[in-house]
Amino acid sequence: MDLPIRLRDFIEDKDGWLYAVSTYDNRERVGCVLRYIPHPEGERVRTDGKSYRKLDFEEAYTLIECSKPNYANMVQRVPLEDVGRVYKPEEEILSVCTRNEKVRCLVDLFTLPKGTFGCTGSFLCGLETPSSDIDLVVYGKSWFAAQKQLRECIEAGQINDLSLDMWRRVYTKREPAISFEVFVLHEKRKWNRGEIEGTYFDLLYTRSYEDLDMEPLIRGKVIDRRCIRARVTDASLAYDSPAIYKVEHEEITRVLSFTHTYSGQAKKGEIIEAKGVCEEHGEEYWLVVGTSRIAPDEYIISHTLLEEHLK
Repeated sequence: MDLPIRLRDFIEDKDGWLYAVSTYDNRERVGCVLRYIPHPEGERVRTDGKSYRKLDFEEAYTLIECSKPNYANMVQRVPLEDVGRVYKPEEEILSVCTRNEKVRCLVDLFTLPKGTFGCTGSFLCGLETPSSDIDLVVYGKSWFAAQKQLRECIEAGQINDLSLDMWRRVYTKREPAISFEVFVLHEKRKWNRGEIEGTYFDLLYTRSYEDLDMEPLIRGKVIDRRCIRARVTDASLAYDSPAIYKVEHEEITRVLSFTHTYSGQAKKGEIIEAKGVCEEHGEEYWLVVGTSRIAPDEYIISHTLLEEHLK
C-alpha cells in the first residue's frame, strides 16, 4: 500500500513540473506549490542532465492560472491521477547524503530512528546548487529529540549558531512585521536552525504517518481583523504547518500561523499578542496569521518572553 502524501513531500505531474506539498489533506487532490519546471536553459540541472527553472511564488501562481487553471486555488491542487511521481524525504535521504557531504555530515550529528528524518527542498529533487540551503525534515516526536540534539551540538561547538549577517539575511527574506531585535529574540530559543560549513539549514517539523489529521483545514468565514492578547494553553503543534496555538481568550480559541516565521513562537502558558484575520469555524473563532505570503501587518509575539528579557 502506498504511503499517504504529506507535508514537505514533493510531487511531479505528468508534464514534469515539480511541486512542494504544503498540506496534509491530499486524499483526492494534492495541496502544493509549484517550485520547478523543465526548461532547456534552466539554471538547475539534475544528475540525469535535465534542466529546470526555479519559480518564485508569484510567478508560480500566475503560470498555474494561465496553463493549468483547474489546479488553481489558495494553494495548487493537483488531482491524484495527474501525479506521476512522489518524492519522499525519508526515502531519498541516503541518496542525498551520498552525493552531498555537508548534508551527510549534518545528518551524522543526529541520533534518530531510521525513517524519521529526511531532506526536502531542492536537495530532495536533485536540483540543489552549491549555495542551496539545507531543509532537514523530522517526523513526529523525533523532531523534538532532534531539536534537543541540535541545541547540544551548537552549545558543544559541533554546529555553528547563525552569524549576525545570517540572521539579517533570514530576517530580510521573511520580511516579518516585527523588529529585527524581537525577531532574533524569539528565534534564538527555537533551536531549529544553524550553519554548517557556511551553509544555512532549517530543522522542519512534519507529523508522523500515525498522527496525520485527515480532516481538511478549510477557510472559515472572515469576520474582521483583530489584535488580541491571550494565554497559550496548548503549543504541541506550534512547529507544524500551519502552526497551531490553542489559547484562553474570551472569543478566540485558536491562533494559527501559515507563515514559518511564527512557528514555535510561544510556549504553553505564555501570554501572546497576535494580529491577524478572525475567521468563524462552526462555533469557534480562530485568528489566522499569515493570510498572504508576506503578511506585513500580521504577527505573533510572546509578551512573556519579552518581559523576561527585560528583567
